[in-house]
This record gives sequence, C-alpha cells and structure tokens, in this order.
Amino acid sequence: MSFRTPTAVDYIENVSPGSGALPPRAWYASSDAKCLSLNGSWSFRLSPTADTEDDAFAEPGYDAGDWDRIAVPGHWVLQGHGSPIYTNHLYPFPVDPPRVPTENPTGDHLRVFDLPHDWPSDGGAVLRFDGVESCARVWLNGTDIGEFKGSRLPHEFAVGHLLKPAGNVLAVRVHQWSAGSYLEDQDQWWLPGIFRDVTLLHRPAGCVADFFVRASYDHVTGKGTLRVDSDVEGRVTVSALDIDAATGEPVTVPVRPWTAETPVLYDGVLTTEGERVPLRIGFRTVELSDGLIRVNGRPVLFKGVNRHEWHPETGRALDLETMREDVLLMKRHNLNAVRTSHYPPHPAFLALCDELGLWVIDECDLETHGFTEQAWRDNPVDDDRWTPALLDRAARMVERDKNHPSVVVWSLGNEAGTGRGLTAMAEWIRARDSSRLLHYEGDLTCRDTDMYSRMYTRHGEVERIGRGLDGGTLKRRQLPFILCEYGHAMGNGPGGLSDYQRIFESYDRLQGGFVWEWIDHGIKDERYGFAYGGDFGEELHDGNFVCDGLLFPDRRPSPGLVEYKKVIEPIRFAGEGATTVRVTNRHDFADLSAFAFEWSYQADGATIASGPLPVPALAPGESAEVKLPEPPADVPDGAETQWTVRALLAADTAWAPKDHVVAWGQFPVAARQLPSVTQSAAPVPGERLITLGPATFDARTGALRTIGGVAVTGLRLDVWRATTDNDDGAPWQPDVRHGLVWRKLGLHRIHHRLDAVDLTDDALTVRTRVAPAARDLALTTRYRWSSDGTRLRLTVSVSPEGDWPVPLPRLGIRFGLTEADRVRWFGGGPGEGYPDTKSASLLCRWESTVDDLQTPYVRPQENGARADVRWAELGGLRVEGDPEFWFTARRWTTEHLDAAAHRTDLVPGDTVWVNLDHGQHGIGSQSCGPGPLPQYHLNAGPAEFSFVFSVAD
Repeated sequence: MSFRTPTAVDYIENVSPGSGALPPRAWYASSDAKCLSLNGSWSFRLSPTADTEDDAFAEPGYDAGDWDRIAVPGHWVLQGHGSPIYTNHLYPFPVDPPRVPTENPTGDHLRVFDLPHDWPSDGGAVLRFDGVESCARVWLNGTDIGEFKGSRLPHEFAVGHLLKPAGNVLAVRVHQWSAGSYLEDQDQWWLPGIFRDVTLLHRPAGCVADFFVRASYDHVTGKGTLRVDSDVEGRVTVSALDIDAATGEPVTVPVRPWTAETPVLYDGVLTTEGERVPLRIGFRTVELSDGLIRVNGRPVLFKGVNRHEWHPETGRALDLETMREDVLLMKRHNLNAVRTSHYPPHPAFLALCDELGLWVIDECDLETHGFTEQAWRDNPVDDDRWTPALLDRAARMVERDKNHPSVVVWSLGNEAGTGRGLTAMAEWIRARDSSRLLHYEGDLTCRDTDMYSRMYTRHGEVERIGRGLDGGTLKRRQLPFILCEYGHAMGNGPGGLSDYQRIFESYDRLQGGFVWEWIDHGIKDERYGFAYGGDFGEELHDGNFVCDGLLFPDRRPSPGLVEYKKVIEPIRFAGEGATTVRVTNRHDFADLSAFAFEWSYQADGATIASGPLPVPALAPGESAEVKLPEPPADVPDGAETQWTVRALLAADTAWAPKDHVVAWGQFPVAARQLPSVTQSAAPVPGERLITLGPATFDARTGALRTIGGVAVTGLRLDVWRATTDNDDGAPWQPDVRHGLVWRKLGLHRIHHRLDAVDLTDDALTVRTRVAPAARDLALTTRYRWSSDGTRLRLTVSVSPEGDWPVPLPRLGIRFGLTEADRVRWFGGGPGEGYPDTKSASLLCRWESTVDDLQTPYVRPQENGARADVRWAELGGLRVEGDPEFWFTARRWTTEHLDAAAHRTDLVPGDTVWVNLDHGQHGIGSQSCGPGPLPQYHLNAGPAEFSFVFSVAD
C-alpha cells in the first residue's frame, strides 16, 4: 500500500473555496470609516513549485532585501517573472481534478506598512483583496489568517486584533495553479498575481456590515419603492425625494426611473451608529413578462458586447481611467449593454455603468470548458464535492454587486456544461435576489434560466427562433432569446452584423445580442508590437484567437466597432424620394428631445449646402415624415447628388460632447454618370514600346509601362487576398473554410500565361489565361486598352474555365507605382469596408496617406479596402471606375502581407501596390461563427469591368 503524505500546501488542491474569509457582502466606500490602500510596490520572490520556500518570510523581521520589487495590482508574468500563457479552452496542465502540477509557479509577496497617525484605535478592521489569481494564502504579522480561491471575487479577513501602529507585515503567497483553476478556464491569458486592489478598512463599532438597496419602479403609477435592508439598524435619507426612513421600511414616492438610456441616480445616505454610507440609487424593475425581458414595463433590445478586462501592459489590472474610457467608448458607439465575460469585473466598472448607462449581464467566475476534451467527464459543476465552491462564487458575485441598478441579469457562468452545481447556484440566487433574471448559455432546456441563450447561431436559425419554429421544451419556447455571443470580432470583421440586426428588429422574441468581444488581448511587446498566443513559448496555445476585439489593444476603435455603431444606431433614416426623409426613433425609452438634426447636400461627394432639419421629439418606436428643403440650384450639370442626414447630440452629455454624431443616413438624388472614352487614338507600334494616347506598353508582352510619364509596373488580374482570420475559419466549423480551400487550389500562387497581343485601329488587346498550378481551373482574361488621346480606358473581361468549388477571394487588377503617398478618393470612407461590413462607409470625398489606409490588425491580413469608389487619385494618376470599385493601396505586396505574422513583419518597400477590385468576397465571422451569407459570396462567373486612367491634376 502507498499513500501521499499530506503537506502544508494541500489547501491548493482542496475543492473548498478556502478558509478564514468573512462572509461576502456589498462592496462600498464609507463616508466616515478610514481606509488604507496597500497598492504600490511590494517585495516579490518567485518559486517554481508551491513548497520550494518555507513560511519564514511571513514573520516580522524577515530580511527580504534581496527580493525583487513588483507593482500591486499586477501580474508577475507581465513584470519580468515567468511568461503568460494563452489557451482558448484547453487546460495548460494535465486534467486530473482537483490535482495540479508540482511545477506550480508561486509568488511570495511582502508589504510592510504603518497605520496612518489618525487611524482609530477603537472598532475592528478588515483586509480586503479584490482579485488574486488563482489561490492565495495570507499572513498578517506572522499570523496565518486564511487562504482563498475565486480569482475575480473579493475576499475579506478580520484583522483588527492583529494590527499595530507601525511595522505591520502583510505576506501573501499566490499560486498560479490550484483546484480553483479548474473553474476558471476562460478564453484568455493565464496571468497569476494580485491584480486588483488590496485595502485595509476600519470598521467602527455600529458600522454597516452589509446592506441591500431594493429600488423598484412601477411604470403605471410612475412611483418608485425604496427599501434598504441592513444587517445593522439605521436610517436612509434621500434628500431629492424627501425620504427619511428606517432601514427595512419601504417608502413609495414619485421618481424618474433608471434605464441605460436615462441613467437617473439619486444620491442617498445610509446612516448607522458607526458610519455613513453613500448610496447611488436607481429605480427600475426587471421582469420576465409575456415571454419578454422587460425593464420598467417595456421590452429591451440588447445592443451589447462581451468585455474581458484588459490592458496591453498591465493585463487585468485596470485603473479607473481605463475603465471609464471603456464605458465612454461603448456609449459613443451606441452600445447599450455589456456582458462581463466571464467573471465579475472590478466593481468600479459597474459603478460607471450605473452612472453613464449600460445594461449589465453580470457573470460568475466560472468556466470549465476544457472538460469538453473528455466529453464532460469529471466536470466539477456536476460533482457535489465542488458545489460549495460554486455557491461561494455565486454568493460573492451577488452580494458584492447587488446594489448596482445597471445589473439586470445574473449569469451563472460560461461554457461549463450542465449539472447539479449550476442548479444549486440558480436556486440560491433566486432565493437571495428575485429582482433580476438568470442567464446561462449552456442550459438548452432552460431549466435554470429565464431566457434562451445561444452563441454564434446562424442568421437563418436565429430567424426561425424568432418565428417560434425552433422546437425545444415548452418552457424554452415561451422564453425570450438572446445571442450571448455573436459577430466574432477577430481580425478583419465581423461581417453580417447588419443582417443580424434586421432579424432582431423583426421579431419581438429576439432581444438582441452581445458581440464577441470588446478588445484584442495583445500584450505590448518590443519584438512584435503586440504579442499573442505562442509568442512566449507556450507548450499549448491558441495563437491570435485571443485578439478578437472591437478595439485594438491600444484601445483604438477597429473598423468592426465603427460598423457596429452604424448597425445599431438608435435613430434610423429612410429616404422617401428626393423630398422627404422618414425618421424613426429606435430607442427603448428615450425620446428625441436630446438630439439636433442636420441635412447636407452633396454633388460628386462635395457638400454644397447644409442646414438644420426640424425633427419632432418622437417617442420610442415612433416615426415621422420630415420634409427636406429644396435642393440647391447651383449643382454642376451631370453631377451625382445625394442627401446626408445626421442626428447629433444637442448638448454636452456625461459621455460625449455636443455635436457628437449618433446616427446618419444617405439618400441618392441624381445617379452618377459613368466615365466614357471616345476611342479616337490608335496604338502606335515601336521597336520596344507601343504608344497609345498617354500610355506606353511593352511591345512583346503588351504590359503597361507608363501613363503620362508615371511609371506603372506589374498590372495584371488579381484574385488573391491575404486571408483573414474569418477566411481561414475555425477547425470546429461545419461550413467550408474558404481560406483553406483557396490555398489548396493554389490561388495564392497563380500563374499568368500570355496568349496574344493584338493591335487594331482603335485598341490594344492582351489575352491571357490565369490559373493555379496542378489544377484545371482557370480564368480566361482579356485586357482591352483604348484612348481618346488624353485618357486611357482598360476593359477587363473574365470568363471562368472548369468547375470552381468555392467563391473567389477578390476579382480585379493589381499594379505598382514607384512614388505615391497622398490619396484622394470619392467613395466610401473614411475607413475600410467589404461587402458585408460596409454599413458605416459614408459616401464622400476623402483624403489620406497610403500608410493611414492600412488597418493595423494584430495579425496582418487583408485590410484597408475602400468600398464603392467612383474615382481615386494617387501617385500622379487618376482612376475612375465603371462600375464602382474597391480601392486598396499598400507599401508591400499581398504576398508579403499574407506571410506576415506580426505587424513588425511588414517592412515598407519602394513600390506602392494598388488593387482596383471589381468584387470582394464577404467577411463573415467564421473565426468562431458563421461564414459570409450567400449574397456576399464572390462566385466565379463571367465578368466585365472598366477603369479610366488619366494624369491627376
């Protein structure tokens, strides 16, 4: 017989949540009680295993002079000690719950502090940790006060009896791996450390232990009912409402309700014998009624995003300014909801959601996704031994966040399968707080939840669910539906958002969704710009799948966020001919009194007149026909004309300044006149060159050499694009992954065969066959050049040969210019747009540099195309399209872009490569969701398109 000898670190592999911590309670800041932040520089020692070092460091007088120093809050792997690890769902250690590896990086943290001179001598004190990954043991002045798990949840310890005026020694041992790690398998970096605040709180005699603000709203009477339950008796005052009541006593008064659109908060005070606690009270009622999620009697449509906490230098250690920046960016891009994937955020973030207005699905710190590798065998959520830990996590979330009006839904966690533990969590939450609804995506029978939730569901199935044709249990069929994750924002994309939004708005049962996710989790790195999975030598990793956000790591909005803003804008404009515009208020609660409206009139992309547009203060859901002014009289003959209408903030708000654009629409009046070239110039053959109007061509190959003295190189048909993350798709996707098939067919290494160069009286024609090696597929291509003596027209005719099994990546021409920097164009902008991502492309005249045309995705890929371009000028050339085209210009070839793994791999060359595309394949979101819808496929078929070249003015 053999057995394992118990050790002093057995708590690491214990499935219990820990020992010694106080019961969970509401998170708040006292007006009276002292507090001492213990954030700052701490002494630090890293050991490779959990039991390498003894506990002597916790004793007063220990000499840590040779230790390193790190910042708390912080992660030690981002401060030069070890390396981060990224996995999507695989556990980066052997799965043997609750056991973890002997190689368990363990960080000893040491902080010596004095109490402030005015620290009270009476009462007690609490030491609070707001977030430590993944398991911590704590000593104060040599006394072991306990250990805990639950990385993104607060833990408090009573320490008043251990404090002394000076020389207090706080020692914290943090283990990277523990039994708790099995419950924290979220798609993100594994980052050990004390990453949230550490605070010492004085607790006076008679102070508040815990309290629950219950503030409901009756939309029929317009009155709110306030009751504040407190473990210690006291009084509640709200001066603006003339409320002065005892705790536990309900008071009903007329109020303005809280919503995400109108986040009205009333300042109150909870006063007990020992302290005063400031309250921020929002009156609102959340209910499931008539099969819909209703707030204050009205159904809501979530226009949301999933948000992991992230900073490219400090990881999950976020400061208040960064959190505020996140909320402001969300509000400015028309988002109204956030799911705190997949754990409760720093509580200050929820306070900002209260203040500025966002619906919140607050999610428990629970995910066991890695157990899919063994068909969910041994999954902790279906093992009664783990239930106390699950209940502890649920309680610590609910108790901490229960007083935030922005939190309207509790989520049990994410991708943890199903089991008895989840049911126990749901039952506990319902018993503790019946004022909110429950969410969990994995509960397909909706046994424990109040809504039917799915991820990455295809458009067609979402529509069937909206129509009630999805089947399932009777309970599920009677519940609302949300997409808790959709629109996977990895790299270039996501595509298809406007199609989802159309479906959401067509069926009441569909109450919106949450795009995955908010920000790319790139780590700032001098080698690569931003690093992702695998860049730190991880044994297992999931590459740049961690970079799937609507923000780049430095918090610059991606084109995906700009697109999402347009798709979900709360005011809609529809052109009703050339004389009126139909304005619709898509808000759930707010009227349009906070907005100013303006019109402008464009001729060939240039604004020639503008003015205010009187729009009534429409109530939510209302529409009105608004008369437009008479069009300007001085419009150039033959100009393409259009109206542009905008909705702007009429005054400064807490989240954006006056004149911030919230919504816009454009409506054509007079159509564009297509460019024409009279074929009056004949090609003139020479010994080495053929001259045609302003251009010269190679006499042997017919290749274009110059236009008006501007050198042009390598002009030919192009069908390849550097595949996007969504082109390449995810291994688990059932659809064809177009990027992989494109490579298999050899479209990235296409061959061009010259078949003929023909000269006639009015044209130069070059005939070619464009085909990949080893395949019988081809595109028979004809280039026909003609000129009027000043301008040059190219007409490209393409006919496919063979059975093309997939759409083309792109179809157009590519060429190089030796000198080009400034770019002007009339078309969609200011940013990129593709067939299913161009809702936000505003038709106008734009100007940029070649460098600024690039979209800096963390993993380089196809980017930067401007959609619906009528004409573009760069490098001394002007090109007009017949029909409109996609325009791209780069200082590297598509092949270089395709081969790059990081931004730093892209080295500018001496040539600017230009693509003029007749067609582009759609984007979709197949990096985790569905591919592009069929209407956005660029199917191989006969095509003809033209470009007119001239020397730019």
